[in-house]
Amino acid sequence: QVQLVESGRGSVQAGASLRLSCVGSGRTFSRDTMAWFRQAPGADREFVGFLKWPSVGTHYAESVEGRFTISRDNAKNTLYLQMNDLKPEDTATCYCAADSKSNLRSLFDRAPTRSSDYDTWGQGTQVTVFS
Repeated sequence: QVQLVESGRGSVQAGASLRLSCVGSGRTFSRDTMAWFRQAPGADREFVGFLKWPSVGTHYAESVEGRFTISRDNAKNTLYLQMNDLKPEDTATCYCAADSKSNLRSLFDRAPTRSSDYDTWGQGTQVTVFS
């Protein structure tokens, strides 16, 4: 079965750090553009950041720029989200996602910041930040 599974959930005090992991199985994700999204209670799903294939660069939402870092370990088929200086407004269910058609897309296509840009999703993991 092809799937992504997030781990690293936590409840932490404001200013703390957490690292989330997203482990793929069923196929390799090393050639996929991958992303993190999050959804706060009662809110729409929000883009957090992506790591685009074949580029090694990343792009982040303004709300997390400078605090969050996305990385991957292709040998482990794993995507990471390092979250530093967490704030109460970061409280959300966090999802990883992959675009299996990344290898077919143009280098000059629109940046994939929408949920509809991705076709494989994890089940989500909860991040809670309290004051």
